[in-house]
Amino acid sequence: MADRVYLDWNATAPLRPEAREAMVAALDVAGNPSSVHAEGRAARAIVERARGQVAALCGCKPGEVVFTSGATEAASVLAAVFPHGAVCVEETAHDALWAHFELSHIGKENNVLAMGLANSETGVITEPPVKSEAGWPYGAYHARSLFLDVTQAVGRVPWSFHWSGADLACLSAHKIGGPKGVGALLVRDGLEIEPLLAGGGQELGRRSGTENVAGIAGFGAAAEASLRDLDAGVWAEVEKLRNILESSLASGAKETIFVGKDLPRLPNTSCLVTPGWKGETQVMQMDLAGFAVSSGSACSSGKVKVPRVLRAMGLDDRGAESALRVSLGPVTTEDDVLRFVEAWLKHENKFRQRAA
Repeated sequence: MADRVYLDWNATAPLRPEAREAMVAALDVAGNPSSVHAEGRAARAIVERARGQVAALCGCKPGEVVFTSGATEAASVLAAVFPHGAVCVEETAHDALWAHFELSHIGKENNVLAMGLANSETGVITEPPVKSEAGWPYGAYHARSLFLDVTQAVGRVPWSFHWSGADLACLSAHKIGGPKGVGALLVRDGLEIEPLLAGGGQELGRRSGTENVAGIAGFGAAAEASLRDLDAGVWAEVEKLRNILESSLASGAKETIFVGKDLPRLPNTSCLVTPGWKGETQVMQMDLAGFAVSSGSACSSGKVKVPRVLRAMGLDDRGAESALRVSLGPVTTEDDVLRFVEAWLKHENKFRQRAA
Protein backbone atom coordinates (compact mmCIF):
# COMPACT_ATOMS: atom_id res chain seq x y z
CA MET A 1 0.00 0.00 0.00
CA ALA A 2 2.99 2.30 0.47
CA ASP A 3 3.36 2.74 -3.30
CA ARG A 4 -0.25 3.75 -3.84
CA VAL A 5 -1.01 7.27 -5.03
CA TYR A 6 -4.09 9.07 -3.69
CA LEU A 7 -5.70 11.29 -6.33
CA ASP A 8 -9.24 11.57 -4.94
CA TRP A 9 -9.01 14.67 -2.77
CA ASN A 10 -12.46 15.89 -3.80
CA ALA A 11 -13.97 12.80 -2.17
CA THR A 12 -12.05 13.41 1.03
CA ALA A 13 -8.69 14.86 1.98
CA PRO A 14 -6.28 12.84 4.13
CA LEU A 15 -6.35 13.86 7.78
CA ARG A 16 -3.92 16.68 8.49
CA PRO A 17 -1.35 16.10 11.26
CA GLU A 18 -2.55 19.31 12.93
CA ALA A 19 -6.10 17.99 13.02
CA ARG A 20 -5.04 14.63 14.42
CA GLU A 21 -3.03 16.32 17.18
CA ALA A 22 -5.92 18.61 18.13
CA MET A 23 -8.36 15.70 18.23
CA VAL A 24 -6.14 13.54 20.44
CA ALA A 25 -5.70 16.42 22.88
CA ALA A 26 -9.46 17.08 22.95
CA LEU A 27 -10.22 13.45 23.74
CA ASP A 28 -8.52 13.90 27.08
CA VAL A 29 -10.89 16.72 28.09
CA ALA A 30 -13.65 15.13 30.13
CA GLY A 31 -16.19 17.92 30.42
CA ASN A 32 -19.42 18.58 28.55
CA PRO A 33 -19.22 21.97 26.77
CA SER A 34 -22.57 22.95 28.29
CA SER A 35 -21.42 22.35 31.87
CA VAL A 36 -20.39 25.37 33.93
CA HIS A 37 -17.66 23.71 36.00
CA ALA A 38 -13.96 23.83 35.13
CA GLU A 39 -14.04 20.66 33.06
CA GLY A 40 -17.03 21.92 31.08
CA ARG A 41 -15.39 25.29 30.53
CA ALA A 42 -12.28 23.55 29.21
CA ALA A 43 -14.40 21.68 26.65
CA ARG A 44 -16.26 24.87 25.76
CA ALA A 45 -12.95 26.65 25.18
CA ILE A 46 -11.96 23.99 22.63
CA VAL A 47 -15.24 24.41 20.76
CA GLU A 48 -15.04 28.21 20.72
CA ARG A 49 -11.41 28.21 19.62
CA ALA A 50 -12.38 26.00 16.69
CA ARG A 51 -15.34 28.24 15.91
CA GLY A 52 -12.95 31.16 15.56
CA GLN A 53 -10.58 29.14 13.36
CA VAL A 54 -13.40 28.13 11.00
CA ALA A 55 -14.70 31.71 10.95
CA ALA A 56 -11.26 33.02 9.99
CA LEU A 57 -11.08 30.60 7.05
CA CYS A 58 -14.62 31.46 5.90
CA GLY A 59 -14.46 35.22 6.35
CA CYS A 60 -17.32 35.44 8.83
CA LYS A 61 -17.98 36.14 12.51
CA PRO A 62 -17.52 33.25 14.97
CA GLY A 63 -21.16 33.63 16.00
CA GLU A 64 -22.21 32.89 12.42
CA VAL A 65 -20.70 29.38 12.55
CA VAL A 66 -23.03 26.53 13.57
CA PHE A 67 -21.30 23.17 13.98
CA THR A 68 -23.07 20.21 12.36
CA SER A 69 -22.29 16.62 11.39
CA GLY A 70 -21.34 17.80 7.91
CA ALA A 71 -22.44 19.83 4.90
CA THR A 72 -25.34 17.48 4.17
CA GLU A 73 -26.94 18.14 7.54
CA ALA A 74 -26.25 21.86 7.12
CA ALA A 75 -28.04 21.78 3.76
CA SER A 76 -31.15 20.42 5.47
CA VAL A 77 -31.72 23.95 6.72
CA LEU A 78 -33.30 24.58 3.32
CA ALA A 79 -36.25 22.42 4.29
CA ALA A 80 -36.32 23.74 7.86
CA VAL A 81 -36.21 27.44 7.03
CA PHE A 82 -38.26 27.40 3.86
CA PRO A 83 -40.82 24.59 4.33
CA HIS A 84 -43.58 26.40 2.46
CA GLY A 85 -41.62 28.37 -0.11
CA ALA A 86 -40.15 27.12 -3.35
CA VAL A 87 -36.38 26.75 -3.48
CA CYS A 88 -34.56 26.95 -6.78
CA VAL A 89 -31.58 24.58 -6.87
CA GLU A 90 -28.97 25.35 -9.50
CA GLU A 91 -28.64 22.54 -12.05
CA THR A 92 -25.06 21.49 -11.25
CA ALA A 93 -25.48 21.61 -7.46
CA HIS A 94 -24.56 18.64 -5.26
CA ASP A 95 -27.18 16.01 -4.42
CA ALA A 96 -27.18 17.31 -0.82
CA LEU A 97 -29.08 20.33 -2.14
CA TRP A 98 -31.18 18.44 -4.67
CA ALA A 99 -32.29 16.01 -1.97
CA HIS A 100 -34.55 18.68 -0.53
CA PHE A 101 -35.81 20.51 -3.59
CA GLU A 102 -35.60 19.56 -7.22
CA LEU A 103 -35.02 22.32 -9.73
CA SER A 104 -37.96 24.69 -9.75
CA HIS A 105 -38.53 28.14 -11.16
CA ILE A 106 -38.57 30.95 -8.67
CA GLY A 107 -41.61 33.21 -8.71
CA LYS A 108 -42.55 36.32 -6.81
CA GLU A 109 -43.26 34.54 -3.54
CA ASN A 110 -40.29 32.21 -3.50
CA ASN A 111 -37.47 32.43 -1.08
CA VAL A 112 -34.03 31.03 -1.85
CA LEU A 113 -31.59 30.23 -4.59
CA ALA A 114 -29.34 27.28 -3.65
CA MET A 115 -26.14 26.63 -5.57
CA GLY A 116 -22.67 25.17 -5.29
CA LEU A 117 -19.71 27.51 -5.52
CA ALA A 118 -17.49 24.82 -7.05
CA ASN A 119 -18.64 21.58 -8.61
CA SER A 120 -17.21 18.45 -6.99
CA GLU A 121 -17.15 16.43 -10.23
CA THR A 122 -15.61 18.95 -12.63
CA GLY A 123 -14.10 21.59 -10.36
CA VAL A 124 -15.90 24.31 -12.34
CA ILE A 125 -16.49 27.42 -10.25
CA THR A 126 -19.87 29.10 -10.59
CA GLU A 127 -19.80 32.82 -9.98
CA PRO A 128 -22.79 33.69 -7.77
CA PRO A 129 -25.14 36.23 -9.36
CA VAL A 130 -25.10 39.84 -8.25
CA LYS A 131 -27.99 40.76 -5.99
CA SER A 132 -30.33 43.43 -7.27
CA GLU A 133 -33.29 45.22 -5.72
CA ALA A 134 -35.43 42.29 -6.87
CA GLY A 135 -33.19 39.79 -5.04
CA TRP A 136 -30.87 37.02 -6.24
CA PRO A 137 -31.49 36.31 -9.95
CA TYR A 138 -31.65 32.89 -11.54
CA GLY A 139 -32.49 33.45 -15.17
CA ALA A 140 -35.65 35.53 -15.24
CA TYR A 141 -36.53 34.65 -11.66
CA HIS A 142 -35.48 36.11 -8.35
CA ALA A 143 -35.07 34.88 -4.78
CA ARG A 144 -34.87 36.65 -1.46
CA SER A 145 -31.90 34.66 -0.13
CA LEU A 146 -28.80 32.87 -1.40
CA PHE A 147 -27.57 29.52 -0.03
CA LEU A 148 -24.04 28.56 -1.06
CA ASP A 149 -22.49 25.11 -0.84
CA VAL A 150 -18.79 25.95 -0.50
CA THR A 151 -17.68 22.45 0.51
CA GLN A 152 -15.24 21.96 -2.38
CA ALA A 153 -14.10 25.56 -2.70
CA VAL A 154 -13.32 26.71 0.83
CA GLY A 155 -9.63 26.44 1.66
CA ARG A 156 -8.68 25.95 -2.01
CA VAL A 157 -9.68 29.30 -3.48
CA PRO A 158 -10.13 32.66 -1.72
CA TRP A 159 -13.68 33.04 -0.43
CA SER A 160 -15.42 35.12 2.21
CA PHE A 161 -18.94 34.62 3.54
CA HIS A 162 -19.30 38.33 4.08
CA TRP A 163 -18.24 39.54 0.64
CA SER A 164 -20.17 36.74 -1.07
CA GLY A 165 -23.40 38.29 0.15
CA ALA A 166 -24.82 34.85 0.93
CA ASP A 167 -27.32 34.40 3.73
CA LEU A 168 -26.43 30.75 4.38
CA ALA A 169 -23.57 28.44 3.45
CA CYS A 170 -22.38 24.92 4.24
CA LEU A 171 -19.06 23.09 4.37
CA SER A 172 -17.48 19.87 5.67
CA ALA A 173 -14.29 19.36 7.67
CA HIS A 174 -13.04 16.31 5.78
CA LYS A 175 -12.63 18.21 2.51
CA ILE A 176 -9.91 20.37 4.09
CA GLY A 177 -8.07 17.66 6.00
CA GLY A 178 -10.26 17.56 9.08
CA PRO A 179 -12.14 14.53 10.39
CA LYS A 180 -15.20 13.03 8.74
CA GLY A 181 -18.58 13.57 10.38
CA VAL A 182 -18.28 17.25 11.27
CA GLY A 183 -19.07 20.38 9.33
CA ALA A 184 -20.70 23.77 9.62
CA LEU A 185 -23.65 25.87 8.60
CA LEU A 186 -22.88 29.57 8.21
CA VAL A 187 -25.81 31.80 9.11
CA ARG A 188 -25.79 35.51 8.38
CA ASP A 189 -25.85 37.53 11.58
CA GLY A 190 -29.44 38.45 12.40
CA LEU A 191 -31.07 35.73 10.29
CA GLU A 192 -33.41 33.54 12.32
CA ILE A 193 -33.57 29.84 11.42
CA GLU A 194 -35.48 26.86 12.68
CA PRO A 195 -33.27 24.46 14.70
CA LEU A 196 -31.57 21.82 12.59
CA LEU A 197 -32.13 19.44 15.52
CA ALA A 198 -34.50 20.03 18.44
CA GLY A 199 -33.45 19.22 21.97
CA GLY A 200 -31.17 20.85 24.51
CA GLY A 201 -30.63 24.07 22.59
CA GLN A 202 -26.90 23.88 21.92
CA GLU A 203 -25.28 26.11 19.28
CA LEU A 204 -27.41 29.05 20.44
CA GLY A 205 -30.53 26.99 19.86
CA ARG A 206 -29.73 26.37 16.20
CA ARG A 207 -28.54 22.76 16.45
CA SER A 208 -29.19 20.70 19.56
CA GLY A 209 -27.06 17.82 20.76
CA THR A 210 -23.83 17.69 22.73
CA GLU A 211 -21.05 19.02 20.53
CA ASN A 212 -18.55 16.60 19.00
CA VAL A 213 -15.65 18.25 20.82
CA ALA A 214 -12.85 16.14 19.34
CA GLY A 215 -14.24 16.39 15.81
CA ILE A 216 -14.75 20.12 16.13
CA ALA A 217 -11.20 20.54 17.45
CA GLY A 218 -9.88 18.71 14.38
CA PHE A 219 -12.06 20.85 12.13
CA GLY A 220 -10.69 24.03 13.64
CA ALA A 221 -7.08 22.91 13.33
CA ALA A 222 -7.63 21.89 9.72
CA ALA A 223 -9.26 25.26 8.98
CA GLU A 224 -6.29 27.13 10.44
CA ALA A 225 -3.82 25.03 8.45
CA SER A 226 -5.91 25.44 5.27
CA LEU A 227 -5.88 29.22 5.61
CA ARG A 228 -2.12 29.12 6.09
CA ASP A 229 -1.70 27.01 2.95
CA LEU A 230 -3.96 29.31 0.95
CA ASP A 231 -2.03 32.39 2.01
CA ALA A 232 1.27 30.67 1.19
CA GLY A 233 0.22 29.89 -2.38
CA VAL A 234 0.21 26.12 -1.91
CA TRP A 235 -2.75 25.62 -4.22
CA ALA A 236 -1.07 27.56 -7.00
CA GLU A 237 1.60 24.85 -6.98
CA VAL A 238 -1.13 22.19 -7.06
CA GLU A 239 -2.60 23.90 -10.12
CA LYS A 240 0.75 23.62 -11.90
CA LEU A 241 0.69 19.86 -11.31
CA ARG A 242 -2.90 19.66 -12.57
CA ASN A 243 -1.82 21.43 -15.76
CA ILE A 244 1.09 19.02 -16.20
CA LEU A 245 -1.35 16.14 -15.76
CA GLU A 246 -3.72 17.44 -18.43
CA SER A 247 -1.08 18.40 -20.98
CA SER A 248 0.65 15.04 -20.59
CA LEU A 249 -2.61 13.13 -20.98
CA ALA A 250 -3.70 15.25 -23.95
CA SER A 251 -0.45 14.57 -25.80
CA GLY A 252 -1.12 10.85 -25.78
CA ALA A 253 -4.92 10.67 -25.88
CA LYS A 254 -6.24 12.79 -28.72
CA GLU A 255 -9.91 11.87 -28.25
CA THR A 256 -10.01 12.72 -24.54
CA ILE A 257 -11.60 16.01 -23.53
CA PHE A 258 -11.24 17.90 -20.27
CA VAL A 259 -14.57 19.17 -18.96
CA GLY A 260 -14.53 22.84 -18.08
CA LYS A 261 -10.94 23.33 -19.20
CA ASP A 262 -11.61 26.86 -20.43
CA LEU A 263 -13.76 27.82 -17.44
CA PRO A 264 -12.71 28.97 -13.96
CA ARG A 265 -11.95 25.78 -12.01
CA LEU A 266 -10.61 24.58 -8.72
CA PRO A 267 -6.81 24.36 -8.95
CA ASN A 268 -6.70 20.65 -8.22
CA THR A 269 -9.49 19.10 -10.29
CA SER A 270 -9.47 17.47 -13.70
CA CYS A 271 -12.51 15.75 -15.22
CA LEU A 272 -11.52 13.81 -18.34
CA VAL A 273 -13.91 12.16 -20.76
CA THR A 274 -12.91 9.46 -23.23
CA PRO A 275 -16.17 8.59 -25.02
CA GLY A 276 -17.06 4.91 -24.79
CA TRP A 277 -14.58 4.06 -22.03
CA LYS A 278 -16.75 3.90 -18.94
CA GLY A 279 -15.57 5.86 -15.94
CA GLU A 280 -16.24 3.02 -13.52
CA THR A 281 -14.03 0.74 -15.63
CA GLN A 282 -11.23 3.30 -15.54
CA VAL A 283 -11.56 3.61 -11.76
CA MET A 284 -11.14 -0.15 -11.31
CA GLN A 285 -8.20 -0.32 -13.72
CA MET A 286 -6.44 2.56 -12.01
CA ASP A 287 -7.16 1.09 -8.58
CA LEU A 288 -5.45 -2.16 -9.58
CA ALA A 289 -2.55 -0.08 -10.90
CA GLY A 290 -2.21 1.65 -7.51
CA PHE A 291 -4.07 4.92 -8.03
CA ALA A 292 -7.17 6.16 -6.19
CA VAL A 293 -9.38 8.19 -8.53
CA SER A 294 -13.14 8.37 -9.04
CA SER A 295 -15.82 8.53 -11.69
CA GLY A 296 -17.72 11.35 -9.98
CA SER A 297 -18.96 12.47 -6.59
CA ALA A 298 -18.26 9.92 -3.85
CA CYS A 299 -21.79 10.53 -2.58
CA SER A 300 -23.16 9.13 -5.86
CA SER A 301 -20.88 6.10 -6.19
CA GLY A 302 -22.56 2.76 -6.63
CA LYS A 303 -25.69 4.33 -8.09
CA VAL A 304 -26.59 3.25 -11.61
CA LYS A 305 -27.45 6.54 -13.29
CA VAL A 306 -26.11 8.96 -15.82
CA PRO A 307 -24.24 11.74 -13.97
CA ARG A 308 -26.76 14.59 -13.68
CA VAL A 309 -24.12 17.30 -13.42
CA LEU A 310 -22.33 16.29 -16.61
CA ARG A 311 -25.61 16.12 -18.50
CA ALA A 312 -26.39 19.63 -17.28
CA MET A 313 -23.04 20.75 -18.70
CA GLY A 314 -23.97 19.49 -22.15
CA LEU A 315 -22.52 15.98 -22.32
CA ASP A 316 -24.62 13.19 -23.80
CA ASP A 317 -25.15 9.89 -21.98
CA ARG A 318 -22.15 8.24 -23.59
CA GLY A 319 -19.83 11.07 -22.63
CA ALA A 320 -21.21 11.49 -19.13
CA GLU A 321 -20.75 7.78 -18.39
CA SER A 322 -17.13 8.00 -19.54
CA ALA A 323 -15.98 10.67 -17.09
CA LEU A 324 -13.03 10.19 -14.75
CA ARG A 325 -12.23 12.65 -11.97
CA VAL A 326 -8.65 13.15 -10.83
CA SER A 327 -8.23 15.50 -7.88
CA LEU A 328 -4.86 16.45 -6.42
CA GLY A 329 -3.76 17.83 -3.07
CA PRO A 330 -0.88 19.71 -1.43
CA VAL A 331 1.16 16.55 -0.87
CA THR A 332 0.76 15.30 -4.46
CA THR A 333 4.11 15.26 -6.26
CA GLU A 334 5.09 15.57 -9.90
CA ASP A 335 6.27 11.97 -9.78
CA ASP A 336 2.79 10.93 -8.60
CA VAL A 337 1.25 12.74 -11.56
CA LEU A 338 3.64 11.34 -14.16
CA ARG A 339 3.25 7.81 -12.84
CA PHE A 340 -0.51 8.15 -13.14
CA VAL A 341 -0.20 9.52 -16.69
CA GLU A 342 1.94 6.55 -17.71
CA ALA A 343 -0.48 4.01 -16.22
CA TRP A 344 -3.59 5.70 -17.59
CA LEU A 345 -2.20 6.08 -21.12
CA LYS A 346 -1.24 2.41 -21.12
CA HIS A 347 -4.86 1.43 -20.45
CA GLU A 348 -6.21 4.09 -22.81
CA ASN A 349 -4.12 2.61 -25.61
CA LYS A 350 -5.57 -0.84 -24.88
CA PHE A 351 -9.07 0.63 -24.94
CA ARG A 352 -8.50 2.19 -28.35
CA GLN A 353 -7.12 -1.04 -29.71
CA ARG A 354 -10.18 -2.96 -28.55
CA ALA A 355 -12.52 -0.31 -29.93
CA ALA A 356 -10.81 -0.27 -33.36
